[in-house]
Parts: sequence; structure tokens; C-alpha cells
Amino acid sequence: MSAPSAKPSSTSLRLWPALALFAILWVFRSLPKMIEDPSMQVMMTAFFGPLICVLLILVWWVAASRATWRERLFGLLGFVALAALGFVLGHPTIRGFGTLGAVQWGASAFVVGLVASRWIGPERRTAIGLVAAALAFGYFALVRLDGVYGGDFKAERSWRWSRTAEDDYLAARDGGTAGTTLDAPLAEAEWPGFRGPGRDGVVPSVSLAEDWEARPPRELWRIRVGPGWSSFAVAGRRIFTQEQRGELEAVVAYHADTGAELWAHEYPSRFFEAMGGAGPRATPTLAGGMLFALGAEGLLHRLEPASGEVVWRADLREDARREPPTWGFSSSPLIVDDLVIVHAGGEGDRGLLAYGVDDGRLRWSAAAGGHTYSSPQLSWVAGERSVSMVSDKGMTLHDPVDGRLLWQHDWPVNDYRVLQALVVDDSTLLMSTGQGVGTRRLDLRREGASMVADERWTSRGMKPNFNDYAAHQGYLYGFDPNILACVDLETGERKWKGGRYGAGQLLLLADASQLLVIGERGDLVLVRASPEGHEELSRLKVFEAKTWNHPALVGDRLYLRNAEEAVALAMPLG
Repeated sequence: MSAPSAKPSSTSLRLWPALALFAILWVFRSLPKMIEDPSMQVMMTAFFGPLICVLLILVWWVAASRATWRERLFGLLGFVALAALGFVLGHPTIRGFGTLGAVQWGASAFVVGLVASRWIGPERRTAIGLVAAALAFGYFALVRLDGVYGGDFKAERSWRWSRTAEDDYLAARDGGTAGTTLDAPLAEAEWPGFRGPGRDGVVPSVSLAEDWEARPPRELWRIRVGPGWSSFAVAGRRIFTQEQRGELEAVVAYHADTGAELWAHEYPSRFFEAMGGAGPRATPTLAGGMLFALGAEGLLHRLEPASGEVVWRADLREDARREPPTWGFSSSPLIVDDLVIVHAGGEGDRGLLAYGVDDGRLRWSAAAGGHTYSSPQLSWVAGERSVSMVSDKGMTLHDPVDGRLLWQHDWPVNDYRVLQALVVDDSTLLMSTGQGVGTRRLDLRREGASMVADERWTSRGMKPNFNDYAAHQGYLYGFDPNILACVDLETGERKWKGGRYGAGQLLLLADASQLLVIGERGDLVLVRASPEGHEELSRLKVFEAKTWNHPALVGDRLYLRNAEEAVALAMPLG
């Protein structure tokens, strides 16, 4: 009689499925770094793929691990309890976006613990796996998320008890304002707001020296500022920006020569989201001796630029009947005639709002998409003055007098748009979609009373995310998505790509064919604007922290800031 066949030992785990899922999880996480031009599909795979792997690891544990039923239940309930405890004990910035990373690390550690203890008995090996998972969840309970780098979505983490740059800034201020006065009259705004006079990042009549070793930029002053992604408006010896000060949002005027605070209008408001952090997103606008500023929670102010005194205030949440979008209200106010125009993204005709500059009353509203982080822009297109607006729906042109829709181009996206529409000439429009989708050229013409657009090309040769571009002598210069690139405006074909500046911003010095780039990691770089190839001319380290803010250049004065510091540089002219 033959001997009965041996049954598998209850202590022998079937580990290969878990190891395969472990490997696949980390391949998914690494996809954006492995692929130079990650598409939206790649980004979504990198986001959701690891979560599916975590769920499959738990399914494997319960259904196919060969563990005893007692330890399967013990392991499953233990892992869920650790994840829940980590969520409860975690810093508020970790909850949400950061929780996804914690769960992935926890599941990975659980698998590693089981592999390391595979020869140990059932009760202890599960305990070791849970201890490993507890260490991973414990780490995430001890840190906070300070945001991500837009170039590669790399998380910035710090110990949760460490001081933030905002803490240091508030402590140095000691709760008061400097109160410095400036007797000089308010000059006409040389840099009236977001991206300069034309909102296109173009600086005419300025040429910079190209050898900064021989003639380096000179630092005039450096100050701490509160968090925020605002840029500067400049008028004479005054510069204006927005920042966060604890539970107060602030519009602030600084002395252009010294960096001393002239005045600050502070009001209760704090917007925060984990990826971008705290603070306002828009840039103040100067026009006709008036100053306008929109906060991240939707408070629109008209202020006296010499004193900061409030003339009127409006609330976009009430007028658009909506709460702030994911990354806050980000529309830098546009002044046209006697109107101040901002995007709010309310339902129906509450997308674009126009207020009277004198009294703050709502004059008109128009449908213009549900959400965007772009700003309205005044342009002449097909012989007609219009306000262009890019949103999740596509692009629209509006009559600035009454908001009437003049033309629209449908290019819907499920995610976000941040970039400005670029009007190259009277009939050429450029718009982009982030996360690897690309850039589109539209050629507008008139047919009777209507505007008609032809799609010239849609190119993945330039796929900017939230980094605006500039056109020069038939070519487009910008980020693809984290590397500087040049595209032929006629064909959409990429001419070159080079210079890893992350999610930086740039200015075009048109008369000198120069690009002035502020990189995401704080490097100031001068680049030749030429289709012949990437040529970096000079470089200077300005900041140590993440820098997403747009630069402002007036003559030889360059004003830079990020969420921690502001700097004024005297640039060497060529």
C-alpha cells in the first residue's frame, strides 16, 4: 500500500505573488521618473497603480497566502488598524495625499517583514510583518508634508515638530508691521502685475550681460516673506505682493530699494492644501492709481496703493456661489476700462466675473468653465478687442464691455489648466493642457460676423504643466514639462530640449534674444533664445527652497520670491 501524500506545511507561505505585487507597486511609483515625457495616462497609472497593488496584497494575504485562518484574520485586522491609527495620529498635511504614500509603504513593509520571517512559526511571522508595517506607518505619523516639487512630484517631508519657514517668519515679525513710510508719489506702474505689462512674460528694451562670472548680479536686499505663490507688481519705489501670515492673508507693499515693509493689509483667511501649501496664489494688479488683489479663498480687494486702505471688498464665494477650487482661487485681476475681471468658475454664467472698479458692484458675469488656475487676459484677436480665458472646458473670448461670448474652442480636460493663453499675433492663439497632453495652435479668422478657428497643430513637443511660455521670432520657448524646450511655431515640431530647471518660470528679453529662467530649485539662469540649440550663458543660485513664483524685471532690477524669501537683484546690463 502506498504512503499517503504529504500535505503542505501550514507554516509555508506562498510568497511569490506578494513579491511580484511588491515589485509592480514600486515600478508604478517610479514610472514618472523612468519616462522623460510622462503622459496623463502614465501619471494616473503611477497614482492609482500602487493603490491597486496594495489591495491585491491584502487579497493575496486573505485568499492565497497559505497562512492559517487565524493569522490571516490577525494580519488583515492588524494592518487595517495600523492604517486607521496612522491616519488619526498623522499630521493634518499627511491626511489625504500623504495617506496614499503611507499605505503603500505600510503594505510594502508588511511584505518585507513576512519574507524576512518566512521560516518562523505562523503566530510570530505575522506579528513581525505587522511590526514592520507599524514602523512604516509610524514614520508617516511623525512627519508632515511641506508640499511637492512640481517637476517630479517629489514629496517634501519634515519632522512634524520641526519649525516651518512660516514659523520663523512670524517669530521674526513678532506680530507687528514695520510701518516704514515712503513720501515719494506713486509712479505709473512699470510692472503692473502678473507676467508684466502684456501678461506675456516679455520684457522689451533690456539686454543682460552674459558673463556673470565677470559681472555678477548684485544682491540689493533679501527678506523673509510669508507663504504664497504670488509674484510682484511694481510702481516706482513700491513693490506689491500677497502672502500668508498665520491665520491672516495679507496684501503687502515693500520698499523697492530696501525691502522694508511699507504697509500690510491683513484679514482673516487661510487657504491650505498639502501639495502647494498655504497662502494666496494670485498676483496684485496696479491700474490707474488703484491696487486690486484676489485671495486664495476668494476675497477680492481694491486698496489704496500708497496706504493699503480698503476701498471695497467682494467675495467670489458668494457671487459665484461656490467654494474655492482644489488649489484655491488663483486669478490675477485684469483691469479693462472701468472693470476688474476675475475667474471664479461658478455654475452657469458665474464663471467670469466683472466688478466696477469704483464701487465693487458686479457688472456682468459669463460662463467660462468650471475651474482653472489661469487669469483673464486682454488681447486683440481677429481685429477685435477681447478677454481670453482658458479653463477646463477649453478657451473662450469675451467682449470686455458686457462679457458677451465672442468665440469658443472646446478642448475639455478632467484635470486642471494653469497656463495663460498666448496671443502671438492678431490671428494666432496658443493654449496648453498640463500633465503631458501638449500645446495647440489655433488660427482665427473672420467669416462675416463670426470668428472661425482652424487647428494648425497640437504638439507633444512642448507639454508645460504650470510654467508659462513665450514666443520669439517664430519659435516657442517653455518647459516640456520640466526641461526647457524650443518648438517651431509653424509646425509644432520640437527644435531642441535641454536644461533641467524643474517646474520653473521664465521671462523673454525680446530685444536681446535672451531667456531669464528661475528654476524650481532656486537657480537663476540666462539662456540664449535661439532655435539652434540649448545654450546656457550664466547661472546663479538665489534660493535654497522650492520656487514657483514668476519673476518681475524692471530695467536692471529683478524681483524674485518664493514661499519663504524675497530678493532684489541689480542685474548687469549688456
